[in-house]
Amino acid sequence: MKMSGVIAAALLSTSGSSTSIPDYPTNPAGNPFVDGWYADPDNEFYNGEYWVYPTYSREYDAQTFLDAFSSPDLVNWTKHPNILNTTSFPWARRAVWAPAPISRNGKYYLYFAANDIQTDDEVGGIGVGVADRPEGPYRDAIGGPLIDRYHNGAQPIDQDVFIDDADGQAYIYYGGHGHANVARLNDDMVSLGTFPDGDVYKEITPDNYVEGPQMLKRKGRYYLFWSEGGWQGPDYAVSYGIADSPTGPFPRRGKILEQDLAVATGSGHNGIITVPGTDVHYIVYHRHPLGSADGNDRQLAYDRLVFRDDGTVEPVVMGVQDDFRDGRLLGWTTYGGAWDASARKLKMTSTAAAAAGPKAVLNLNFADQHFAVDVAVPTQGEGDAGVVFRATRLREGVDAYCGYYLGIGARGRIVVGRADDGAWTEIRTVEAEIRTNTAYTVAVRAVGSQFDCSVTHGRDVITSFTVSDDKYSHGTNGVRAFRTRATFDNLEVRHV
Repeated sequence: MKMSGVIAAALLSTSGSSTSIPDYPTNPAGNPFVDGWYADPDNEFYNGEYWVYPTYSREYDAQTFLDAFSSPDLVNWTKHPNILNTTSFPWARRAVWAPAPISRNGKYYLYFAANDIQTDDEVGGIGVGVADRPEGPYRDAIGGPLIDRYHNGAQPIDQDVFIDDADGQAYIYYGGHGHANVARLNDDMVSLGTFPDGDVYKEITPDNYVEGPQMLKRKGRYYLFWSEGGWQGPDYAVSYGIADSPTGPFPRRGKILEQDLAVATGSGHNGIITVPGTDVHYIVYHRHPLGSADGNDRQLAYDRLVFRDDGTVEPVVMGVQDDFRDGRLLGWTTYGGAWDASARKLKMTSTAAAAAGPKAVLNLNFADQHFAVDVAVPTQGEGDAGVVFRATRLREGVDAYCGYYLGIGARGRIVVGRADDGAWTEIRTVEAEIRTNTAYTVAVRAVGSQFDCSVTHGRDVITSFTVSDDKYSHGTNGVRAFRTRATFDNLEVRHV
């Protein structure tokens, strides 16, 4: 967030919002946290809610509008469609990118780039919209671009706006084509001022900079984040620098967010969410789902941003969790059965389809891993339910995948086995008391060919055992039910 912690805390205290403080290692309801293809997120805290403003990620000629998303808790998100449209900005016709929100003087401002200009002879650049509410509608504040040409080699795109709590001075950071500038904004927020030496634009390009600057002030120091690599490729990433002044210099400290081949690729162009009145921060960013061949296939995610005692930033871990608190199945693919998360747990509700072993999986590719899910079965039937891991070639049908399964049944049968594209090999079964309608944590620690399996209920260990199999080394993760309905909750996957 671009406001100071003091200002944000004041907003929180007057907003009437809940006093609960989100403090998660990753989004507990799962990433992506909203539906659809979006990129380049920036954010603010308005009237007791977190607001995220992204680019609509499709071909340039389709990028003629902006949506926004708001949440009181970083879990449940409301979509606000079409808050800004090129019909209100006659000079903007395509490639509406990277909105940057800020509020001042009782108004809400949204800065954006349009038209992807490549020379000073083209019409376009960075515009600014103004509205009376965070959700708009935003109208053209000045009738044309605020920055409409190249300065210091910086393409006028990818802006971020920041108000320094030290003196109230507003700044705009921007730049593509490998160059970054900073300029002062006047108090009206729609015109540029000058620095004491008379300059309007100062170049602040750090090493390896490509685009997407983002400013954060924390404990009196100024953090500039930026994106490196190609936005359509897997190597898109975020690095940062620290300065004692809002104008830098910002020597590169290192890369903090990059692809994880088990989770997602092309992770970059970030905002920073700060929980008001705290030192709890999240990096909100876009990333490409695994296997995507279209560079526009980008989704929004957030993960915890951790500062060390010396003020440097730890590398970001892309977490994989889902407690279904948002009541949705974003990022999931189902194979058979009827799946429902509206009760804030994942339920396989179709008795008739259960015999076919329906599956619900995430788009992951983990090898060595810890994987745990809470599982409950409702009846004393012959069936079982549990976790699927290192799975590939999934389709509908009993054992219609290649990978492993660890499940529990209410008649006291715990089973681990391997599916081979329709065939089943039982690796081990264990007898234990499993009660109906009771949540058990089913977990596996798979390292190489060794699988440490456990079933627990609270602090009680129902069983734990180790098996070995080396046929499948990596694949996706999910859940499965066989000959029973089932309920799943609190999914977590992490590297080991």
